[in-house]
Amino acid sequence: MAASISVAKVEVKDIRFPTSLEQHGSDAMHTDPDYSCAYVIITTNAGDGICGHGLTFTIGRGTEIVVAAVKALAQFVVEKKLSDIFDNFADFYRQLTSEPQLRWIGPEKGVIQLATAAILNALWDLWAKREGKPLWKLLADMEPQQLVNCIDFRYITDALTKKEAVEILQNNQATKSEREKNLLQDGYQAYTTSTAWLGYTDEVLLQRCRKALSEGWTKFKMKVGADLQDDIHRAELLRKEIGYDKTLMMDANQRWGVEETIEWMSHLARFKPLWIEEPTSPDDVLGHATISKAMKPIGIGVATGEHCQNRVMFKQFLQASALQYCQIDSCRVGSVNELLSIILMAKKFDVPVCPHAGGVSLCELVQHISMFDYLCVSATKENRVIEYVDHLHEHAKYPVIMKNTCYMPPKEPGYNTELKAETLRDYEYPNGLVWQDLIREGKISL
Repeated sequence: MAASISVAKVEVKDIRFPTSLEQHGSDAMHTDPDYSCAYVIITTNAGDGICGHGLTFTIGRGTEIVVAAVKALAQFVVEKKLSDIFDNFADFYRQLTSEPQLRWIGPEKGVIQLATAAILNALWDLWAKREGKPLWKLLADMEPQQLVNCIDFRYITDALTKKEAVEILQNNQATKSEREKNLLQDGYQAYTTSTAWLGYTDEVLLQRCRKALSEGWTKFKMKVGADLQDDIHRAELLRKEIGYDKTLMMDANQRWGVEETIEWMSHLARFKPLWIEEPTSPDDVLGHATISKAMKPIGIGVATGEHCQNRVMFKQFLQASALQYCQIDSCRVGSVNELLSIILMAKKFDVPVCPHAGGVSLCELVQHISMFDYLCVSATKENRVIEYVDHLHEHAKYPVIMKNTCYMPPKEPGYNTELKAETLRDYEYPNGLVWQDLIREGKISL
């Protein structure tokens, strides 16, 4: 990479989709989400037209706050040489996340962390594009030491040292090419959440479930947590349709307290869910540990992580045996840099990584991370699966490719973060063409 190339500009846009109109994405805690993102475009002085595109996922109101945070951080990225960023990415990561004044409104969590993820996602997209590789391949082709140089180990060496991380990566080098052949042929297995959003009527739930079955889906997730009798009713509908030979997961989206979770799940255990996801506060490590202990005798795992804000919290969840499925999110933590550390810690603690996806482009992003995990870290697909949600892919310039309910490895250079130009025009809030139409039709008011 030419040493003279530097960041010339960081742009950010507020992009929102009115998904609440049809109850897509609805759950027990987030009843009317408008799937949205703070969308970042990074251009350089190279003059070759290669830009980095990144985003962080939001659900409507508040996106403007993330946009403001991106603008506050952008001044520390502009004029940076790409070689100074990518040659020792951990140093730049720490510079950005530890900026002496902005750090105060984190540190490494909340809105400032979401904004950091959007910028870093754009930088990883830029790096992969300049190398002419999809992100999963860029990562897989790196030497162990180069990968480790992308990770800030501060705060986690009591759980994972640099030496241990290098050893994990070195252990899988010799057999990596065999797994890559398998990945290119068979892809990476997925489960669907698109059949059972909480706001769907029984008719819509069954219609979507039958469609998914006709497409070959064998793993399904349903939303729970608002009303026990309704949860039982919808679980009965789902199990009647899919049978007990297929996998069912449940997701409470942080609705319950610890004791409430244990009580509620005692009634839902008869439907044999593989896991209960985000049963309580995403910050309650010890609460999740208590729930995990209570769920073990009835054969239910605990999955969490989509709202886990940084590697330190994941470290504690793993140390406390508070989760059995590690649900990383490509936008909640500090982008690929932090995801690498979490995946490596999960390997050390022998916990499978099953990413959170859906939203705006989360499926497109997280597929790269699981594929890298398979190739270089876990070296297995056993007991691992990626979430899949079927809406909004039409807005991605490089949408996911599904085959036999599996994610197929992307071939385009980059992180698959780029949205179509017409989407940026039509859905920029509040003046995009779609939003103006909805205002004019009286379907929404600002």
